[in-house]
Amino acid sequence: MDGNRGHLLPIYVLADESGSMVDDIGDLNDGLRSLHQALLGEPMAAAKVRFSVLGFADDVAERVRMVDLRTAAELPQLYTRGMTSYATAFADLAGRIPRDVAALKSEGYKVHRPAVFFLSDGAPNPDEDWRSVHRRLTDKASTPAAPNIIACGIGEADAATIAEVATQEEFGFVARQGVDVGAAIAKFCTSLTKSVIASGRSLNSADPQLVVDRPDGFTLAIEVI
Repeated sequence: MDGNRGHLLPIYVLADESGSMVDDIGDLNDGLRSLHQALLGEPMAAAKVRFSVLGFADDVAERVRMVDLRTAAELPQLYTRGMTSYATAFADLAGRIPRDVAALKSEGYKVHRPAVFFLSDGAPNPDEDWRSVHRRLTDKASTPAAPNIIACGIGEADAATIAEVATQEEFGFVARQGVDVGAAIAKFCTSLTKSVIASGRSLNSADPQLVVDRPDGFTLAIEVI
């Protein structure tokens, strides 16, 4: 089928579901519900996005996959469990994203480079080689559909690690010291909503591009020493 059905941007929320998030996962679920409601009010932008929510801990739980948010009744809940395996999270994306992009292309869409919004409140599991998996995921030679990764750290997340996860310096953010975790999550979700809407609108323009909104109360991870 020819690519004549328009342009789409696959967006993935990759959210930490490890046990340390137990007191704050409700705030994240509330924020995703607000995002969904905001996108319902922006149907032209929402039409350009296919939205996935993945929770990671010891494994990856697919909460919603490649949904057109205009047709979703509601977004599923995230749940806390287990430890914090960055390696498992990135390995899942390395297999998932090429399949999703191929499926969209087979339906006749032109697909823009996917965007992953990564959120974690802590360090990856010790003695885990997540960096090699991350390199494979983000290397365009190994993974032609390699995503842009926007990484946000809250709570006890290490700024240097978050900066490594982000695919560009300007895509790595950490909550400023003293910012309440629940408030930081709310600001992350607000920023995610703005980014999704602005990026979706951009795909209707002559110069489509990924738009990343820095969350209020966050600073660039690369600037934290």
